[in-house]
Amino acid sequence: MYERVSVPKRKPAEETPALLYSELQQGKEEQTGMWQEVLPNAWESILSRIRSFQYSQKNAVLVPVAAVGVGGMLACWLMSRRKIKSIEMGDGWWGSGEKPVKGKEDESIRSFKIETSDEEIEDLHRRLDQARYAPPLEGAAFNYGFNSDYLQKVVAYWRNKFDWRKQVEILNKYPHFHTTIEGIDIHFIHVKPSYVPHGKAVQPLLMVHGWPGSFYEFYKIIPLLTDPTKYGLDSGDVVFEVICPSIPGYGFSEAPHQQGFDTLATARIFHKLMKRLGFKEYYVQGGDWGSRVTTNMSQMLPQSVKGLHLNLVFISVRGLKKVIQVMLGAYLPWLVGFTREDVRRMYPFMQKNVFDILRESGYLHIQATKPDTAGCGLNDSPVGLAAYILEKFSTWTDKSFLHKDNGGLESKYSLDDLLTNVMIYWVTASIVPSMRYYKENFARDPGLIADSRVGVYVPTAIAAFPQEIAHTPQVWAKNTFKNIVHYSYMPRGGHFAAFEEPKLLAQDIFHFVRKVEQL
Repeated sequence: MYERVSVPKRKPAEETPALLYSELQQGKEEQTGMWQEVLPNAWESILSRIRSFQYSQKNAVLVPVAAVGVGGMLACWLMSRRKIKSIEMGDGWWGSGEKPVKGKEDESIRSFKIETSDEEIEDLHRRLDQARYAPPLEGAAFNYGFNSDYLQKVVAYWRNKFDWRKQVEILNKYPHFHTTIEGIDIHFIHVKPSYVPHGKAVQPLLMVHGWPGSFYEFYKIIPLLTDPTKYGLDSGDVVFEVICPSIPGYGFSEAPHQQGFDTLATARIFHKLMKRLGFKEYYVQGGDWGSRVTTNMSQMLPQSVKGLHLNLVFISVRGLKKVIQVMLGAYLPWLVGFTREDVRRMYPFMQKNVFDILRESGYLHIQATKPDTAGCGLNDSPVGLAAYILEKFSTWTDKSFLHKDNGGLESKYSLDDLLTNVMIYWVTASIVPSMRYYKENFARDPGLIADSRVGVYVPTAIAAFPQEIAHTPQVWAKNTFKNIVHYSYMPRGGHFAAFEEPKLLAQDIFHFVRKVEQL
């Protein structure tokens, strides 16, 4: 045997399996520091045995085989260390008072039915009758907010023609439920296909709303997803059962009683909801806050989320690279990864991404700082509440509606649909807790919270609607969403995609899920 000799360590770049094999063939022996530092002690024993062989015809085969084996095991070990980070799920308590020390939470799922009363309707009518209005500036349209001349027309319809009892019946056409999670009652609707044709696979789909929307946003898309053949959609072999929860503090979900309830807490509660319903894997979809919640769900339990479909993407335009992309994008889009459609939707950049957003985000600064102050007035006045909410359904649907006297509202929606969404906030007194959701989510530096440091690795689809508040090109989205398998430039539509363009959105969801199921 050769006597073991210590030699000076070489640079790490020189210490490779190929070099080790070469030196063994020449009868040399050298201590390879990198292997001893990286591999467990077991590999040092293997290397010592390899060094102990004299070069001969007998072991000329053993040495390369051993080297290849060790190299393969090294590669596997290094790959196993590359773990995809995820957000810790944790736990929480949002009920009133301290969390009970003993006793298990009631995990029952209880049927729920929306109801109304003569007293509720009479109180609404009394308040509508007593409303007072400030005259708008001449020619202002919606440039100063909701035009009060048109507001009076909306209120007159609300008072004299809107039938809340009829709308309650429409709301109850889908099954409603309550279940208690982390101390608060969570409301959701759960709609299953009435008939599943042979060969079609039923996929669970969780859809999450935002502000100032509600679960009612999904009422027109649900039948398209649960019975696509009836409505002429190309669904392939996929059909959905749809679960639409109300974010705690919205609609018929109980509001949190403790401070700090953010999208991470919502994501955890919705994962618990899906588990309680018996689902191990499911698809998730969202826009507005629903986008943030479902993204957090994908970061928290990626093994449970089969796919993530978004119609709004939250990203920050920061860093030198993005500044350079913005500067060059209008002239050399191909050089920075933009498409021509990206350029059309993003430029002029300052107008569309700074001035337009500042104009549309005044509400955000109020709700992210002192929501209760403005919320007190909105909670007491149905007319004020309608103006505050419906103004968003104007310019967030189409920016050009800013210049229409009626805000363009009835060109995309019916007053019955718009007022039903407002009524969900009114009868549940949920405007204040829904506004607090902004403060809870903007209370900390966005760069310091967990989800800003964790990528999204589940299969992802982005449906980019042209009238969305801001456009996110795919080249920017993939910095966070590492596995985008479907990116669509939608031909029309804005912020409230499921409410405004249910068929377009449903078809895009089907295309995405079929891609994922074929992976």
